[in-house]
Amino acid sequence: MSGSRQTAASPAAPPVSWVDTPEALSALAREIAAAPAIGVDLEADSLYHFQEKTCLLQISAPPRHAVVDTIALRDLACLKPLFGDARIRKVFHGADYDLRLLQRDFGIRVAQLFDTQLACRFLGFAETGLEAALKRTFGVELDKSQRRKDWSQRPLPPAMVAYAAADVRHLVPLAEHLAAELAAKGRLAWVLEECRLLAELPFAEGKEPGPRFVSCKGAGRLGPRGLAVLEALLALREALARKKDRPPFKVFRTESLLALAEHPPRDGRGLAESGALSPLQIERYGREVLAAIASALSLPENRLPRYPRRPRETLNAAAGERLQALRRWRERKGRALGLEPALVCSKAAMRALAERRPRSEAELRDIGELRPWQRAAFGGELLALLQGKG
Repeated sequence: MSGSRQTAASPAAPPVSWVDTPEALSALAREIAAAPAIGVDLEADSLYHFQEKTCLLQISAPPRHAVVDTIALRDLACLKPLFGDARIRKVFHGADYDLRLLQRDFGIRVAQLFDTQLACRFLGFAETGLEAALKRTFGVELDKSQRRKDWSQRPLPPAMVAYAAADVRHLVPLAEHLAAELAAKGRLAWVLEECRLLAELPFAEGKEPGPRFVSCKGAGRLGPRGLAVLEALLALREALARKKDRPPFKVFRTESLLALAEHPPRDGRGLAESGALSPLQIERYGREVLAAIASALSLPENRLPRYPRRPRETLNAAAGERLQALRRWRERKGRALGLEPALVCSKAAMRALAERRPRSEAELRDIGELRPWQRAAFGGELLALLQGKG
């Protein structure tokens, strides 16, 4: 299977091009360069490999639909002008993960982003997944049976190619419909601004420095000795996952390691009685797990880690009252608009407003945590509220 060949998901579905050569990719880029909008989606293999990679890039510029094999094609330079062209709207659904993949794996940045999931949130929809949006808008039901499959396998079965294409083929008409709904509510500019800010976020390569346990939910309840055990177990899991080329959660669940860190067993009997690991896991890794625990338990007190906690800056009484008033305002405004409170105003923005208490539009512009669209939509209310709270 090479070059650009046509497949069809069903008699009713338009054909899909499978693109896996540089020549076919260049031809695709030329064909859709004049499109006013393209739908985009990506598939990766994070459920099956230690180091995830992008396996597919799906592009839809109706009536053209293509699935690009990004394992065969790691150089997508010919698509960079397309994605960077602000005249072409790029439609994603839940764009943040896909934007990260595009930046990390291909050095591609996106201009003129439209995220249909963000649009659904700003329209106040209770369900914002792609399936729900398509069913509500067009009565289309997606087949999600292939969702958790291994996208790195080659050749890719026709059913998986069809699934990948189906995920993207409706994005452009969906964006047009949602944009019209947003415009009718006066919220289109809000979403476009949020999309621009999302597309401008830089991708941070690699893990942040520091112990592994800081990214482990629930680690904060452990004491220093428990944190040492957890860190040793997380390091073991990472080493095993790397060696086996498996995602870490398929070696040990994080909850299992937390349980062992809270009540560390000293021997095989204790490990079995803990119930944290399955008999098969104990058979395969029991010795290494117990060795990791023993090494952590033997650490001297002065080498034990501490969970990093940010010092909480307390507000003075007046600022605290303003913050409470802002929270009540946000709840009321969210209910009135049918929006999640976090979309109306973030916690960081409310705290900055409460602390600095802007008294004019100019001072309000200095609150960097507040979006320009929020300033335009709610600035007058916020200034009035803040002046009413000394």
